[in-house]
Amino acid sequence: MDCRSRLVCVTGASGYVASWLVKLLLLNGYTVKGTVRDLGKAGKVAHLKALEGAQERLQLFEADLIEEGSLDSIIHDCVGLFHTASPVLYSISDPQQWYWLAKTLAEQTAVKYAAQNGIDLVVMNPGFVIGPLLQPTLNASSHFILDIIKGKKIFPDYQFVDVRDVASAHVMALEDSSANGRYILVESSVDHYEAVQILHELVNPSHNNPYQNVTGNLTVKVSKKKAESLGLNFIPMEVSFKDMIETLRHKNFLHIWKRRDQC
Repeated sequence: MDCRSRLVCVTGASGYVASWLVKLLLLNGYTVKGTVRDLGKAGKVAHLKALEGAQERLQLFEADLIEEGSLDSIIHDCVGLFHTASPVLYSISDPQQWYWLAKTLAEQTAVKYAAQNGIDLVVMNPGFVIGPLLQPTLNASSHFILDIIKGKKIFPDYQFVDVRDVASAHVMALEDSSANGRYILVESSVDHYEAVQILHELVNPSHNNPYQNVTGNLTVKVSKKKAESLGLNFIPMEVSFKDMIETLRHKNFLHIWKRRDQC
C-alpha cells in the first residue's frame, strides 16, 4: 500500500474522541491531516504533537468549518475523512442540547449528500462517551461525570461507551469494505443510581453512598451486534470509568471536589 492510500483527515483533531482517533491512526501507520480551530493555541495541540508517529505522519491545519470550502485543499488525496468536529452557532443556556441537534442535522445532511454524490458514508453514533482523556482540558462528558460525582446531575438512564472503542470503530469501518449505514456504539446501559454507585466506589469508597440500596428503572437497552460485526470487542464500562477517574486525578480535576467534600 503506497503512502497516498494511507492518507486520511480528521476534523476537530484536538477533541476528546478525535485525539484518540488520531493516536490510533498513527499507531496503525496512517498519515493524518488534522484540522483545528486555532493553531496559535499551542496548549490545545501539544498532546497531538506528542503522540507516537506524530513527528513523521501528523500534519495539522487551521480550518473554519463554517466557511464553505475550507476543507477542500486539506482533504485532497485523502482516502478517508473522519468528521468529528461539530460547530455550534447558538448561544443559549444549555449548549449541550444544541450540540446534539448539530450532530443530528449534520448526519442527515451527510447522508443526503453522500447518496446524491456516490460517496461511501458510514455513521458512528456513540452513547455517552467515557474513558481516559488525552487532551489537557475537560470536555463536555468529563464535566458531566464530575457533576454526577458532585450530585449535580440526575438523568433516567445512560448508554456508555469507551472513547477508545469509539476510535477503534471508526478505523475498523474505514478498513472494512462491508461497513455501511449507522452503527450504535454502546457497551452498557445503566440507570443513574448504578452509575453513581460505580463512581462512588472509584472516587470515595470510604464515604456512605446514599444510593447504595436504591434500584433504578432502566428504560433503554441497545444491541451491540452490528458494532461487534466490525470486530469490536467493547471495553467493560467499569474499566472505562476506572481509567477515566485515574486520568481526572492525574490531571488534577478531582482535587476540587475532594476538598469540598472534606470541608
